[in-house]
Amino acid sequence: MLKSFKIPFIPSVTVNYSLLFCVIIILFIDKVNAQKYSENFKETTESLISKAPQTYQELEIVLKPMQRDTSLMRYFANASTQKNYYAGKSYALNQLGISYRDYALYSKAIKLHQMALEAAEINENKEFQIYSLTMLSNAYRQTEAIPSALDCAQKAIDLGGTLEQPNEDVKRNLNLSLSSIAHIYRTLGQYDLAIANFKKSIALEAELGNTRALAMNYMGIAECLEAESKLEESLKNYEKSLIFNEKLGSKRIKVLSNLGIGHIYVHQDKNNEALQIFESILELAKELGDMKIVSAIYINIGWAQLQNNQFEESQNNLNKGLELAKKYNLLSEMEEAYSVLADLWEGKDDFKKSKEFFLEAANVEEIISNDRNKRYLADLISRSEAEKKNNQIEVLAKENEIINLKLRRNQNTLLIGTLLLTLLTLLLYILYRQNQLKSDKQLLTLEQTMLRSQMNPHFLFNSLNSIKLYIINNEKKNAVHYLNKFSKLVRKILEASSVKEITLAEELETVELYMTIENIRFSNEIHFKIIIDEGIDPHIIKIPSLILQPFLENALWHGLSSKDGDKSISLHISRAKKGYIDIAIADNGVGREVAEKIKENKVLKRKSVGINITKERLANFSKDYQNTFELEIVDLFNEQGAASGTKILLHIPSI
Repeated sequence: MLKSFKIPFIPSVTVNYSLLFCVIIILFIDKVNAQKYSENFKETTESLISKAPQTYQELEIVLKPMQRDTSLMRYFANASTQKNYYAGKSYALNQLGISYRDYALYSKAIKLHQMALEAAEINENKEFQIYSLTMLSNAYRQTEAIPSALDCAQKAIDLGGTLEQPNEDVKRNLNLSLSSIAHIYRTLGQYDLAIANFKKSIALEAELGNTRALAMNYMGIAECLEAESKLEESLKNYEKSLIFNEKLGSKRIKVLSNLGIGHIYVHQDKNNEALQIFESILELAKELGDMKIVSAIYINIGWAQLQNNQFEESQNNLNKGLELAKKYNLLSEMEEAYSVLADLWEGKDDFKKSKEFFLEAANVEEIISNDRNKRYLADLISRSEAEKKNNQIEVLAKENEIINLKLRRNQNTLLIGTLLLTLLTLLLYILYRQNQLKSDKQLLTLEQTMLRSQMNPHFLFNSLNSIKLYIINNEKKNAVHYLNKFSKLVRKILEASSVKEITLAEELETVELYMTIENIRFSNEIHFKIIIDEGIDPHIIKIPSLILQPFLENALWHGLSSKDGDKSISLHISRAKKGYIDIAIADNGVGREVAEKIKENKVLKRKSVGINITKERLANFSKDYQNTFELEIVDLFNEQGAASGTKILLHIPSI
């Protein structure tokens, strides 16, 4: 059975040998169990596929006892694939993904959940789409792929909003997505947003009577409040979590909530009460086998003892926590242990050792920060590249479909007539097609070159580095604001690149986003404004897509980058006569002559091909209207005759 359904190997997650050994043992036991009752399960599979239930609940009733048996779930997924039973395939793949996720094999889990989502989309099964998106969000969040996690959770919620009467399983998954979004905001330090989403989830989970989710959400709120130093409010929420857990009896929730309470007690100088709590949950944490929690408890015991000036006992427990953190590569716990040890040696007046531990803590903190930033930006770039490739594939597929349709139509025509006429027609057709394909190829090359000029790596990486600086400087609101602007700009450029023409309003929105992103690198010194004359409706005027950005880029990097003082660019839309639209782009830069001299003196010369490409595209666009376009460059001068900027005048035919 293990060979009947192949799960792709993704070697991106490092697993320690003890964990790998556990996974191998579990898979071996699963295989033995599967062989033991494989005939019964085969009958169950055939029965389910023949009835083809379409809801999670119907499948869960039958398959719940076997859902953690990876061999059986592989078999069921394979059988469902062969019979085109997509609901069953989606269910089984999600269960496999959860199994891999529980053993920290997140890359494999993500791949399986993506396959489950694709199966649900083919079947147009919204319940399983929501379930798959929720599981994907959870897996992405574990790898700190924040944009993808947030995107999947929001898609699940949006999709749930289209259902008139969602069933209980859908509601649970939507609540889980809300909770996932809350955890993401908590990770980003946006505690108000996190608490708001936790509270929404609590209200919905209360309707369903989901005790575990209620306990977890109250614990999430408590963690946010503790981070904001609202200790009394945090304490109340930890206690609420424990009250709900009394009915549930979860050891993990009991340990984590008490750990939070003890942590607050130390902040409140209730060190003895904190020590009693930490020592009471230590053995319970060891039973769970989660070394991250055990390490944290030892460190907190050491911290509380340090506050009581119990230096020897404190050092002993801190070392225990640090050894576990090093053994299992728990960076956050390592950083915390080093920090407390630095305080301990400072209290013992050994400032040399205190400094050593302080530097160790700073080094680990930098590793954590760099790792998080790298994963965050890698996920962002990966998502952008995937979207770009998907759009290109879609465009090429449509073009291929059109070409195939034309070929079939022409082939039917060529069948009629005499042999001579057929040969002549075929010859003419071949000549025509060669010429047409050459023209199409030139046009496609032009469009691709245009897209590369709009999305050149220099612009992409400078923009990402600017956003990265906000993250590093802890300016989270600015980072999120400009990240949203950047993603919207990338999306608009990719969308516009797949069409020949767009409305003037869409083009203006794109250039506004472009100027906002570029203005980051000019410290927001550039004043950019758009002026539209009365009587002009930009929503109905069509122009070639992405023609204005090259002129704005030219104004920025040749006109304004070398200028001191006030910097401004204006974009004026007017109509000179019927059938034409006038666009004027004016800057108050150093002028063309000075810009050219500066450019000649530069070692690395910035080569711009965007304007030449734009001229060619405008020429092609004008041919469709059997008219011509005009491009005029005007040098601006002040009253003293000195250069005061440049103006670009575009005279474009329009509907």
